[in-house]
Amino acid sequence: MNEILEHTLLYDFYGELLTDHQKEIYEQFMLEDLSLSEIAQEEGISRQGVHDLIRRCQKILEGYEAKLHLVEKFLSVKEKVQEINEVLDAYEKQGTDIIEMVGEIRRISHTIIEEL
Repeated sequence: MNEILEHTLLYDFYGELLTDHQKEIYEQFMLEDLSLSEIAQEEGISRQGVHDLIRRCQKILEGYEAKLHLVEKFLSVKEKVQEINEVLDAYEKQGTDIIEMVGEIRRISHTIIEEL
């Protein structure tokens, strides 16, 4: 997965667990695409301080994911929903047997429920 996307997902899921100061700096860097120097100047801290804070935030967010696996579960469920959509598309386009389609959707839905 793209590193920027991964960090964005981690922030989406766990960002509220950071302090307000950490969130502000992390958002400026990751979401607003400001440089370390721009953030440092705006916040009145050193460039190295901004860098260290961003790295610390990334480690914190990765630590939450290592313990809770919410992003991993989200991506897995998203993949399973895509599979369901593909089964439905095949049914619509090829006239696949409805019993076969229902069985496949049930199998995928059971997998989703087990993962949650």
